[in-house]
Amino acid sequence: MTIQTNITQSQSILRRYREIREQSLSLCAPLEVEDFVAQPAAFVSPPKWHLGHVTWFFENFILARCLDGYKLFNERLNYCFNSYYQSQGPRILRNKRGNLTRPPLREVLAYRSYVDEQLARLLGQYHDSEVPQQLAALIEVGLQHEQQHQELLVTDIKYILGHNPLHPAYREAGGPESRRSKEKEPAGPEFTGIPEGVYEIGYQGDGFCWDNEKSAHKAYLHEYAIANRLVTNGEYIKFIEAGGYENFEPWLDEGWAWAQQLEVKAPLYWYEQDGQWWHYTMSGLQPVDPLEPVTHISYYEADAYARWRGLRLPTEQEWEAACRLRHQDIPEDANFVESGRYHPRPQQGSRDFQMLGDTWEWTGSAYLPYPNYPRFEGDLGEYNGKFMVNQMVLRGGSCATPASHLRFTYRNFFHADERWQFTGIRLAK
Repeated sequence: MTIQTNITQSQSILRRYREIREQSLSLCAPLEVEDFVAQPAAFVSPPKWHLGHVTWFFENFILARCLDGYKLFNERLNYCFNSYYQSQGPRILRNKRGNLTRPPLREVLAYRSYVDEQLARLLGQYHDSEVPQQLAALIEVGLQHEQQHQELLVTDIKYILGHNPLHPAYREAGGPESRRSKEKEPAGPEFTGIPEGVYEIGYQGDGFCWDNEKSAHKAYLHEYAIANRLVTNGEYIKFIEAGGYENFEPWLDEGWAWAQQLEVKAPLYWYEQDGQWWHYTMSGLQPVDPLEPVTHISYYEADAYARWRGLRLPTEQEWEAACRLRHQDIPEDANFVESGRYHPRPQQGSRDFQMLGDTWEWTGSAYLPYPNYPRFEGDLGEYNGKFMVNQMVLRGGSCATPASHLRFTYRNFFHADERWQFTGIRLAK
C-alpha cells in the first residue's frame, strides 16, 4: 500500500522531526542515570532501549536505504535495538533488554545525535524542492513510531518508579493530579442514545494513518446508548467493596483465574492503608481521588465491572460512531501528554465526554483486520498485521499519548490481562 502524508517540504519535515525527537529526550530529563536501564517486568523496556530503538528505526529503514554512502553508527547495535522485525535479523530477547548496561547511555545519546545529523543531511538534498513522497512517508512512519514509544516511555517509567520500594516521584508533588476533588460522589453517568443505522468506520482522510485503520467500511449498528464519561475511582471502589474480586459471577473464566492470582484486589498501583486507598502517580503516592477516571485496569476487570453494573463495554464500532457524532476534531483542551499531567483528570463539565485523552478505553471488540485490510508492504508489514490475534481493541488515547499522534480511527490493542498502560472503562447498553 502507499503510505500518505500531507507534509512534503524538507524544512517542514525537518522541523517536525526535531520537535518529536526532542520530546523523547524531554520525557527522560527527570530520570537518574540508573533509571535508564531498569526492567522490572518482561513487558517493560528500559528508557535507554526506547531511545536506541526509535533511532535504530530511522537508521535501518530510512538512512541505510535512502542516503548514498551512509555508514552505520555501529552495526552491532542492530542486535540490541531491533524489536520484533524478523526481516532485520537476530535480536536480544525482550525480557533481556535490562541486561544492556552497555552500550552506555552516553553512546546511545551519541547514536541519536549521529542519526539526527544524517537525517538532516538527507533532507538537505531537497532544500529547493519537494521531498519524494515515498521518503516523506517513511519519515512520517518513523515519527509516528517514535510517538508511540513516547507513550511507552511514560508508562514504562511509571512502572519502573512505581515498583521501586521507595516509590520515588518522577516529578515533585504539586502537579495537577495531586489536587484532589472536593466532591465525594461522582455525578451520573448519563447515557446518550445512538440511533440504529449504517455508519462509516475506519480512516478516510488523505493524511497519515496506520494500515490497521483501513479500509473504510460500513457497519450496521443496532440502537444503543453510551455513557457520557469514564467510570470513576469512586464507582470502582464500590465494586471492590461489594466483593467484586471475590465473586466469580461477573467474570469471564480466564479473567476469574487471572484475578485469583492478584496480591492486591484492585487496579495496578493501588494500596490500601488504614481504610483509605492510595495509588502511585508520577508525583509519588497520592490518595485516590473518587472523581478521577479509574485507570490501569485489565480488560478482564473492565468487563467484570460492566457486567456487575448490568451493562457492557461498547464495541469499537459503537465507540467510533459515538465519537464522530460528538466531535468534529481533537479538542484542544483534551488531556494528552502535552498537558504535563501524566494522569487522568475528572470530567470537566457535562460537555466533556472524555472520549479523547485521559485513559485508553477497553472495547468489547477483538483486534482483527477490517474488510480489504491493506497491510503495509515490505518490512513494515510486520508492524501491525501479525499481531491480530488474542488481543482486544482500545480507543481514544490517554494522558500519555501525544495529541498529534491520535485520530478518531486509531486502534490500540493489548492482551486482556495487560494494565500498565493508562486503561479505563466506558459503559454502554
